[in-house]
Amino acid sequence: MSGGCTALVAAAGSASRMGGIDKILAPLNGKPLLLHTLRALAACPELDAFVIVTRADLIEPIRALCASVPKPAAVYPGGASRSESVLLGLRQVRTELVAVHDGARPLVTPAVVAAAVERARQTGAAAPAVPVHDTVKVAQNGRVRATPERATLFAVQTPQVFRTAELVEALRQAIAAGKALTDDCSAMELAGKPVWLTPGDVENLKVTTPIDLALAETILKRRNTECGSDTDTTSTG
Repeated sequence: MSGGCTALVAAAGSASRMGGIDKILAPLNGKPLLLHTLRALAACPELDAFVIVTRADLIEPIRALCASVPKPAAVYPGGASRSESVLLGLRQVRTELVAVHDGARPLVTPAVVAAAVERARQTGAAAPAVPVHDTVKVAQNGRVRATPERATLFAVQTPQVFRTAELVEALRQAIAAGKALTDDCSAMELAGKPVWLTPGDVENLKVTTPIDLALAETILKRRNTECGSDTDTTSTG
């Protein structure tokens, strides 16, 4: 396995919360959302190549998008869950580090990526995060059971960066144990591996609902105006 870092883009999810719109290819500033994500990652010098995992019906459309991405990119079918999809993609990764990124996070910046990659080189696992500003309640059947200390709470983003071999083993263990995970740091935590947080960005949002799509459009237009460009700039930060 060589040095460097591969971006593994998870783009196999459904459109269950998007009112039937396929968010990965939804139009954002006139171009497919995933294309913004890939171009934003391509602007990061720490990332050498792309492995994209997606649904079988999206493989050809996404391969067509990759033609306009200035780094090597390959598209593969994902699995029944996020963890299975990422593990399938990891089979194609040949670098020491892997940066697992949500395909529906088109506003990631080079600064966020660089911080996570550098920390993962030092520690083995890192992820960008932002402090939680709302008060969070733990509830069961509608009844509040606890109020965690807000200063200890962070909203974790992607890319989450790992030593490739360690993430492979952690995901294998989590899948074998039947764990349903919503991110890849959770697999490392279950395996007893430390994960370190790096500075995230409040604009590095994940497009999950139509409101998120509208907000992402607004942010993109503002960034383009600040750059004095009418093109889809996704890499300022």
